[in-house]
Amino acid sequence: MPSDLLDRMKRNPAGDWNIRDVESVCREYGLLFRPGKGTSHCHAKHPAAREILTIPARRPIKPVYIRNLVRYIEAHGELQ
Repeated sequence: MPSDLLDRMKRNPAGDWNIRDVESVCREYGLLFRPGKGTSHCHAKHPAAREILTIPARRPIKPVYIRNLVRYIEAHGELQ
């Protein structure tokens, strides 16, 4: 069952999301989350996935990045 935060992101990717929301949903679904080194981007990765999802940490986070995150979690994440 999807979490409330993921469900809200899915319904409204253009919402006022910040990087703390992204980090929270990543950790909830077992994704590794880390800030970039010397860059304004953060990285999310599921341990079993080959792909790394890159998300800009500056606000506002564009809807395309939220949609990509939702798809990535649906493909790789498992609720913790």
